[in-house]
Amino acid sequence: MLNNVNSPADIKGFSIDELLVLAEDIRQEVISTVSKTGGHLASNLGVVELTIALHFLYDCPTDQMVWDVAHQAYVHKLLTGRRDRFDTIRQYGGISGFTKRTESDADPFGAGHASTSISSALGLAEANARLGLDKKVIAIIGDGSLTGGLSYEGLNNAGAQQQDLLVILNDNEMSISKNVGAISRYLTGMLTDQSYNKLRDDIWRYVGRLKRAEGIKATVRNFEKQFKGLLVPGVFFERLGFRYFGPIDGHDLPLLLKTLEPIKDLHGPRLLHVLTKKGKGYEPAEKDATKYHGVGSFNKITGQSKKSTGLPSYTAVFGKKMADLAKKNKELLAITAAMAPGTGLNEFADKYPDRFYDVGIAEGHAVCYAAGLAAGGARPVVAIYSTFLQRAYDQIIHDVALQKLPVVFCIDRAGLVGEDGPTHHGTFDISYLRPVPNITIASPSDGDELEWMLEYATENRIGPVAIRYPRGTIPYKIGRKRDQFEWGRWEVLSGGNDLAIIATGSMVNPCRKVVEKLREDGVDASLINGRFIKPLDKDALKEISDRFDKIVTVEENSINGGFGSAIFDYLDSIEFTGKVLRLGIPDTFIQHGSRSLLLKEVGLDDAGIYRRINNTIAKPKRSLLSVFHIGRNGKKHTSDVSESKTSETKEESSQEAVKNSNGGQ
Repeated sequence: MLNNVNSPADIKGFSIDELLVLAEDIRQEVISTVSKTGGHLASNLGVVELTIALHFLYDCPTDQMVWDVAHQAYVHKLLTGRRDRFDTIRQYGGISGFTKRTESDADPFGAGHASTSISSALGLAEANARLGLDKKVIAIIGDGSLTGGLSYEGLNNAGAQQQDLLVILNDNEMSISKNVGAISRYLTGMLTDQSYNKLRDDIWRYVGRLKRAEGIKATVRNFEKQFKGLLVPGVFFERLGFRYFGPIDGHDLPLLLKTLEPIKDLHGPRLLHVLTKKGKGYEPAEKDATKYHGVGSFNKITGQSKKSTGLPSYTAVFGKKMADLAKKNKELLAITAAMAPGTGLNEFADKYPDRFYDVGIAEGHAVCYAAGLAAGGARPVVAIYSTFLQRAYDQIIHDVALQKLPVVFCIDRAGLVGEDGPTHHGTFDISYLRPVPNITIASPSDGDELEWMLEYATENRIGPVAIRYPRGTIPYKIGRKRDQFEWGRWEVLSGGNDLAIIATGSMVNPCRKVVEKLREDGVDASLINGRFIKPLDKDALKEISDRFDKIVTVEENSINGGFGSAIFDYLDSIEFTGKVLRLGIPDTFIQHGSRSLLLKEVGLDDAGIYRRINNTIAKPKRSLLSVFHIGRNGKKHTSDVSESKTSETKEESSQEAVKNSNGGQ
């Protein structure tokens, strides 16, 4: 049946039996594709019937569907004209793993972070009403996203505003599965019945003409609330101003259609509660929905993941070190926001459950909670992805840094994360943390440094500390001794006389290769591990500026306001007269694709770093267009274009500009 579907209009004439076959086709398509590309599997298998029902009854893209997080929108993509490109999902140049406005008219609002659907859907509904557009708006949100405070702000406003809006709560937990049965079906069927709702509206209009209208209306309203509230868990939503329906079985396609059809034409805010099972229809995912929530490529027959490199990841090293430190430090606590496996805290949670706190998708609360713990004498470590820590910026400033509380932020996925794309790239954390007073920002280049930094930060109450590290495996484990590490100080990895390369974090390893290549060309480069970003190691930087007249900074962060900017500002303050080349993420949103490919795309692989250094600063006859000079008066200006600039260099610059301009598309 899926072969016959190119748009939602194609399924309008399908029979129930044909829709059921379509559901099975879609499940097989999702399993087959994700086994090759990786992606979000269990969550998409859980919404197959729900998505089909919505597209059968509503007219997309005229009617607007807003998917919360949108990691579960694969089925939606298959039904809205993207099946021919579905095998490119999350691949470089292919379709996104989330909804994206520039990708399809069927995606009215882009997503990637949780708890945004109700607020944005309400905004769409209000805009439609103001413009006189006849469009229905549906927000589909999972129960996990209801742990985020933003969803309640949206519910609160929607209930007060009383705009036409349908919220579908996709509940894949089993805590209220007992409500799926004859009584729930009977009640929901009655409450959605056209005759019932017509009678209710007629009574409402008639009562409105009576003298004691408000009192009688209150009695009728109270009866209806008690009638539903006794047997279904809808009182909370009713009190917020929503009409509540459900819960119903989210895999019973005939029931979904029967329930959704009458709800569709009701007015005001409504909430339909559906119960689904993550991983539905694929046994490995049903048994372990957490493992198959987000996966790499795997064998679809056995469910086994394809072999990795065998090297440990930064995440794994962090998780093991946390568990080890907890043995001797009874005050050590771990906090995360619904990301225990993703941040590597499973071992800690298993061994020390009374010291582990998963606060749900509530990053702001996680940080403020940690601030309170630190103020009370505990040693909290907050493990959150870089992209999600953005959501707690006010708490970082107001609740932690302002009071100089010893909260340790372990920032996973710093830099380019790969296939999840621009909503998940952690390319801004240096830039948004650098202006915050009292904070220390560190970036380890290997597992040894990560362990040392974590141990020092948790043993010493030195105020807030942020340790950022990338997604992926650690390139090497040197096994350095403890006395080789000094808090706050940089490290000289190789000496040279012609120029200095100061790299931080994930960029140290590729710069080792760059130094070797430059030496083959006769350029003697020095490599410095700039493992502390704030405060800078000014003693080392002063020594570097005295010795070299060419300095290169390399970071996996936005070039705006990052590590290189900090160094540049300092060099300007001491009237450095040499040349500075800053390398980092360009000023654009970078698309999705493998991490290695994206690093190459933005010129942060070893070949790209070498090319930029060689073309702009290592050889004085080359063009210095992108290199800043700092004069003795402290004023910055770019050098003139060298006459010796070759056509090949011009072509490289042109290609670089095109790549950067397309980075967010």
